[in-house]
Order: sequence, then C-alpha cells, then structure tokens
Amino acid sequence: QVQLVESGGGLVQAGGSLRLSCAGSGRSFINYYMGWFRQAPGKEREFVAAISWRATSTYYADSVKGRFTISRDNTKNTVTLQMNSLKPEDTAVYYCAADWNTMTPTARPEYWGQGTQVTVSS
Repeated sequence: QVQLVESGGGLVQAGGSLRLSCAGSGRSFINYYMGWFRQAPGKEREFVAAISWRATSTYYADSVKGRFTISRDNTKNTVTLQMNSLKPEDTAVYYCAADWNTMTPTARPEYWGQGTQVTVSS
C-alpha cells in the first residue's frame, strides 16, 4: 500500500506555470506506475499524464501535450508535474495516483492522493 500527498497547487494567471509534487510513502515506490488526473467542477475526472516505474515511458493527454511534463525521483519517492503555458481550462483539482499496473488514460488507479486545487485566471 502507498499513501500519496500532493502539494504545489494555487492560483496563477493564464500563461503562467505551476509545479505539482506528490510524495509517496513506503519503500516500494518504484513498484508503482504513477500518474496525474484532474477533475474540473461539473466534469468527470480525467487522465493528465503518467510515468512508468523507472521513468522510461511517459504518456500525456492531448490537451496537455507539449505544455506539461511528468517526472519522478524514486530515490525521494516523489513524482512531479511541471505545468507551463497554463490555460483557464486547466483549472481543476489535480490528483496524484499510483497503481501496480500500467496506467493508461482509461485506468482506474488503486491509490489516490487527496488532491490539490489549481486555478488559472484569464
């Protein structure tokens, strides 16, 4: 089992940047495929990005490709989402997620953080 805690959300103007971090507990962090999802008001939770166990593969939603970068540091049990060129439509609660298996856009990860709010003003 892994516990996830996100940080780094906040309010930013359109075009700005934010960096989200997710800290995982436990010694087996490297065994988890990690990802970020988001949920905007009135909308379903959607996939944002994912990264494989040893960071050899990354995946992005088309809506964030070229603007967001996911990375991980298995020595520090952290996964990071660097968000650049933010748009008002990026406003959402962002959730860190972990699973033993590959995290596809339609996956339902086993473990979730509590979420962190990102608000992009126009």
